[in-house]
Amino acid sequence: MKKFFTFLLLISLTISVNAQNADRKWGFGIFGGKTEYNGDLGNGFLEYGSDFSGFGGISLSRYISKSFDVKLQGTFGNYAYTKTKLLKFIGRKADGNLLFAYKLNNGYIFKENAILAPYLAVGGGMANMWNYPESGGSINGGYDYLYTAGLGLNCNLTDWVALQYQFLYNFTNNDNRDKLISQKNDNFMAHSLGLVFSFGSPRDTDKDGIPDKLDKCPNTPIGVKIDINGCPLDVDGDAIPDYLDKCPDVKGIEAFQGCPDTDGDGITDAEDKCPTVKGLAAFQGCPDSDGDGITDAEDKCPNVKGLAAFNGCPDTDGDGITDAEDRCPNVKGSKELKGCPDKDNDGVADIDDKCPDVSGLKENKGCPEVKAAVKETFRKALQGIQFATGKDIILKPSFPILDQIANIMKENPTYKLQINGHTDNVGDAVKNKTLSEKRANSVKTYLLKQGVEETRMITAGYGDVMPVADNKTKDGQKQNRRVEFIVEF
Repeated sequence: MKKFFTFLLLISLTISVNAQNADRKWGFGIFGGKTEYNGDLGNGFLEYGSDFSGFGGISLSRYISKSFDVKLQGTFGNYAYTKTKLLKFIGRKADGNLLFAYKLNNGYIFKENAILAPYLAVGGGMANMWNYPESGGSINGGYDYLYTAGLGLNCNLTDWVALQYQFLYNFTNNDNRDKLISQKNDNFMAHSLGLVFSFGSPRDTDKDGIPDKLDKCPNTPIGVKIDINGCPLDVDGDAIPDYLDKCPDVKGIEAFQGCPDTDGDGITDAEDKCPTVKGLAAFQGCPDSDGDGITDAEDKCPNVKGLAAFNGCPDTDGDGITDAEDRCPNVKGSKELKGCPDKDNDGVADIDDKCPDVSGLKENKGCPEVKAAVKETFRKALQGIQFATGKDIILKPSFPILDQIANIMKENPTYKLQINGHTDNVGDAVKNKTLSEKRANSVKTYLLKQGVEETRMITAGYGDVMPVADNKTKDGQKQNRRVEFIVEF
């Protein structure tokens, strides 16, 4: 037995293999050790003599949690105490124990993956002692109940083998195994050293081939494609796994099950006819900036509320012409006049018609043609207005014709009068121009006094640059000295 124990010890010290852990929940142990008597005859603790009581044993343990294991073990070997020749016993012993271990490497006291992992153990069992003739001694054989407490230390060499030392103290219910009965039962201690081989598959809750301790997503549904960390694939990197992502190749948002909404209008890009512009659900994601019920893409006037009949453009006056094309957008008009009215029906829009209440001619800007009598009066005025020589003083013979012109202007309020002064070429040209301007202004002043509004008269002086006859003759010079009246509207 001593040789057997030594052999186990050597194996334990030389083999480089690993120990039981949470992934490998089952452990099978093989160990050897020494039983030490403690009873009426004395205490055999750490005594190595002829009574060395070696044993061998096996165990089967099961991981319960990070703090607790349960172990069933059995041993077979010698049981003796021979301190004196008279007071001694020698026999065989077989025992079995059910032990509960509290592990100190539970993450609270020591790290779970600690190499040195101590534990405390309690339990109970049964032992059987008997004689064997060749021993030269005797023991009072029989069965004992055991109440066990102890401690141990695992040196975790790898993840499937541990070197284990264990000390157990067994309290028995019997006091006559040593053939001496007193008030102290025959208890015994057991020291052992051995190897524990762990086996079992690592936990893989989601069956994805990656152990839970390495799996960052241990609850991935079965059959879902995963990455090297055990998490569902997320090709587009939007934090929504592909198996839940309706758009697995495009980065999206959770609200739309992984599909994008680029413009943030609450409509996914796939369903959005205008995916880059924020729009309305009623128009499948397209905008209607002016709120006229026509999308901006189809609206020719997207910023002004309009009508469908005009592709979204307004027709404020309701004349069938859009405001953009209507010269008079606030007044109902005709298409021929680009949306403007023609109150006197003379073909000239009111905004262009100088005489909007009287039908006139286009060439006269909507005003009627100048009467023949008026034209004749203006013709007579060309030579009928006389001035003092070299001056701008109007001579009295000119008053009647000027009075006629004043009356014409009063009777025709739509007329505007251009008064132009001209001279012959006798004398200095600059002085002639100045004289012509003064004479035109003198005529204007006279007409003002007769009641013609100043705003209806414009004057100009041209000197000798616009002759109507030859300045080489007296008659020609006379014709060139004139005041012209031109009617405008």
